[in-house]
Amino acid sequence: MNWSDIGTISPVVIAVLAAAAVLVVDMAAPGRRGPATATALVGLGAVAIAILIQAGHAGSAFGGAYSLDNLTVFLDMLFVAIAALTLMFAADYLEPRGLPIAEFAAVLIFAVTGAMLVAGSTDLVLLFVALELMVLPGYMLAGFARNDPYSTEGAIKYFLLGSFSSAILLFGLAYVWGMTGTTRVDGPDGVAAALAHVVATGKIAPGLAMGLAFMTAGVAFKMAAVPFHYWTPDAYQGSPTPVTAYLSVGPKVGAFAIALRLFVGALGPLKADWLPVVIVLAALTMTLGNLVAITQDNVKRMLAYSSIAHTGYILVGLAAYAGGQQSGLSAILFYGAAYTFMNMGAFAIVTALQRRPGVSSQISTFAGLGRREPWLGALMFLFLLSLTGIPPLAGFWAKAYVIVAAIQAGGWLTVLAVLAMINAAAAAFYYLRVVVYMYMREPGEETAPSSPGMLFRAGLAITGVGTLIFGLFPALVTAAADAANVFHG
Repeated sequence: MNWSDIGTISPVVIAVLAAAAVLVVDMAAPGRRGPATATALVGLGAVAIAILIQAGHAGSAFGGAYSLDNLTVFLDMLFVAIAALTLMFAADYLEPRGLPIAEFAAVLIFAVTGAMLVAGSTDLVLLFVALELMVLPGYMLAGFARNDPYSTEGAIKYFLLGSFSSAILLFGLAYVWGMTGTTRVDGPDGVAAALAHVVATGKIAPGLAMGLAFMTAGVAFKMAAVPFHYWTPDAYQGSPTPVTAYLSVGPKVGAFAIALRLFVGALGPLKADWLPVVIVLAALTMTLGNLVAITQDNVKRMLAYSSIAHTGYILVGLAAYAGGQQSGLSAILFYGAAYTFMNMGAFAIVTALQRRPGVSSQISTFAGLGRREPWLGALMFLFLLSLTGIPPLAGFWAKAYVIVAAIQAGGWLTVLAVLAMINAAAAAFYYLRVVVYMYMREPGEETAPSSPGMLFRAGLAITGVGTLIFGLFPALVTAAADAANVFHG
C-alpha cells in the first residue's frame, strides 16, 4: 500500500476516523448525545465531500483490487445518505430507552465503511472481506436493545443465518477461483476473461456450476430474496425501529452492489446461465412478499415483507440486464436511490410514533394519525403512495424503469414484467390500508403527541423532499445512474 492507494480510498479512511472520533468524543463527554451525534454527522459530511471530490476521476488501489469509478461514487454517496438519515432518526428513539447513541453511531459508520469497500471491490477476496465488515456491525445493531428479548431473538437469527450464508458464498468464491485461477474480477487476466473463454468453448465444468449455485444462494440471502428471506421479518420487527430502517435499505443496497460487481462484472459471460434463476427468484420474491404483507397487522412486519417484495422488483432489473438490456442496471441504481428515501421515511414515521417506550407498531397505533398529527400523517401518506408506485412520485418511476427494461428485453421477461405490474397493484391494498386507519379510523385511546426533535424533523424533511424530487425530476437521478453504469457489453 502506498500514498496513492490511501488517496483512492480516502473516503473509507475518513469514515474510519469519524467512527473513532465519535468514541473519543464520548469518552470526553460521556452520555451526552449532542456531541456524539454532531461528530458523527460532521464526519459523514466530510466523507461525502471526499466522495464528491473523487467524482469523475478513475483509479484503482491495492494492485487493482479496489476500483474508483462512477459506480463506486454513486453507491458511496447513497451509503453515506443512509447512515446520516439513520442517525438523524435514531437519537429521539434511543435516548428515552437509555440506549447509547455514541456506540450506535460508531457501529453504524463502521458498517458503512464495509459497504463502501463493497461498492469498489474488484477482487473476490476484498469483496468478501468488505461484505463481512458491512454485515457484522449489522448483527450488533439488530440486537442493540439488549434488554428486549425480541431484539435478541431477531439478532441471533440474523447472525446465525447470516453466518451460514457467508460461508456458502465463500465456498462459491473458492470454486470460481479454483476454476479460473484468479480472484480479479475484470482485466485481461480476470475472472470475466477466463469465463468468456469457458463460454467460447461451450464447456462449463460441474465445479463452476456448483460455485455459481453457492454464490447465488449467498447473495440471495443478503438481499432477502425468497426462499432465503426467512430471517427478515423477525430481525426487522425485533430491532430498534431506526435500526430496522437501516437494515431495510443499507444491507439491501450493499447486496445489490455485490450483485453488480460479482454477477455483472465477474460472471457476466455466464449471464445466459444465471438468467433463469434470477427470473424465478424475482417472481417468487415479489409475489410472496406482497401476499404475506397483506396479512400483517404490525406495520414494521408489514414493511419487512414489503421490503422483500421490493427486492423482487429490483431483481427484475437484473434479469433485464441478463436478457440484453443495459438499461436494467441503470434502473437498479435508480430504484436503490428512490427506495432509500421513501422506505426510510416510512420507518421514520413509525419511529416517531414509538418515541415513547411502550408504544407498539400495530396498525391500530396509526388510527386517527391524520387528525392527531397532520404533518406526520401527510408524510406517511406520501411515503406509502410512493411505495405503492403512484405517479408522479419516486416509487412510480423506480418500478416503471425496471418494468420497461424487462419488456424491452422480451421473451419470458415480458411475463415477468406483467407479474411485476400485478404485484404492484396488489401492494396497494396493504399500503392504503394504513392510510385508511390514519384518516378514517378513530384512535382507540388517547395518544400523547410524539414531538420529535429538530434533527428528526430535518431527516423527515429530507426524505419527503427526496421522494418528491425523484418523482417530479427523475432525469436528475437517471443521469447519475446512467453515468454509474460502468458495465458494457
